[in-house]
Amino acid sequence: MSEVLSFDTVVVGAGQAGPFLAAKLVAQGQKVALIEARDLGGTCVNRGCTPTKTLRKSARVAYIARRASEFGVELGPVKINFAVAMERMQRRVDESRRGLEGWLGNLKGLSIFKAHGRLAGREGADFVVHAGEARLKAPHVVLNTGTRPWSAPITGLAGHPFLDNESLLALRERPDKLVILGGGYISLEMAQIFRRLGSDVVVIERAPRLTAREDADVSAAITEMLVAEGIEVLTGVAVQEVTSGDTPGGSCVVLSDGRKVQGSHLLVATGRVPNTDNLGLDSVGLKTTERGYLDTNDRLETQVPGIQGAWRHQSAQRVHPHQLPRSRNRCRKPGRRTPERRRSDQDLCDVYRPSIGTCRAVRSRRQTLGRPRQTDLSSRTRHERCQQSQRRERDRGCNQTSDR
Repeated sequence: MSEVLSFDTVVVGAGQAGPFLAAKLVAQGQKVALIEARDLGGTCVNRGCTPTKTLRKSARVAYIARRASEFGVELGPVKINFAVAMERMQRRVDESRRGLEGWLGNLKGLSIFKAHGRLAGREGADFVVHAGEARLKAPHVVLNTGTRPWSAPITGLAGHPFLDNESLLALRERPDKLVILGGGYISLEMAQIFRRLGSDVVVIERAPRLTAREDADVSAAITEMLVAEGIEVLTGVAVQEVTSGDTPGGSCVVLSDGRKVQGSHLLVATGRVPNTDNLGLDSVGLKTTERGYLDTNDRLETQVPGIQGAWRHQSAQRVHPHQLPRSRNRCRKPGRRTPERRRSDQDLCDVYRPSIGTCRAVRSRRQTLGRPRQTDLSSRTRHERCQQSQRRERDRGCNQTSDR
């Protein structure tokens, strides 16, 4: 049996919060282990934020180029070199990951283990964590294992090739027609990006409207935005079966109303599930919610003292390092506020979560306090009302914006 290595804190998962949490803790003098089964940076750097926002930039340039004549600039037909755009995206991912690896590798007091991390019981006051063949122990453990794509149980889907958000970004040939199952933020962002890059796109959502967790007027605005760009949106209809399409490698989605939607590629973005099923949680008596998320309090503490999560289970939103408790790794100084993000009124990935979520939170809070809801909306746009609400909340010292 290998020697047990002792640490002050073990962080399982090097995604968005993990590296910065580990860096903050070693800066405070702790000895920290950071465990990552795949690539440092997790989904955000390698399969999420960095690649999608880089590809979004190419899509944005194409969108503006097509509208150049509106600004008095004549460019002629816009041609998309899809392979070049994807290669540019991959270079940004590789650069970001190498930069993260170089930074973390030079931090004294930090040990990085490239292996699957799993809890394996306790030794006195310490938790035992296996990282591949290595055995670690520490009195504090932070679980930052994130989520993975979930595929709805649809007849024929398991035996048919389809894409998820990761394999979609591995394409080097542009889809002629991309059929997307799901009406959440991942599917809609990809829909807009690939439409702007020249693909025909169809979005299928079984709920009555897109982004069903948002307000109805928000869903209507998003739908109008997508339809205006030539994206076909089908809502309120379930998928009955997935079969092979008329073209080699293509897909045919059979809907519950009998319609058939053909496509060259099929993207399934019907949800995500947490990576908690293989963490050995039972070995320390740690339970999850019905959906598999860690049940944490406002300080991100689990029911087992000494183990914290980096996710808010109520909304399954990622938590940035500065949102972890002050006693562990509060990164912000007292009174320091998170800078506001500037958003575009055209790009869906910029407007969906931050500003719209803030408006919904502010309106919900006003209703809880018994304040009348503003009904005269003719004089200001929704974005202007969002900004005014944010300023008002900051003035009262309770700036609450939804996590990205």
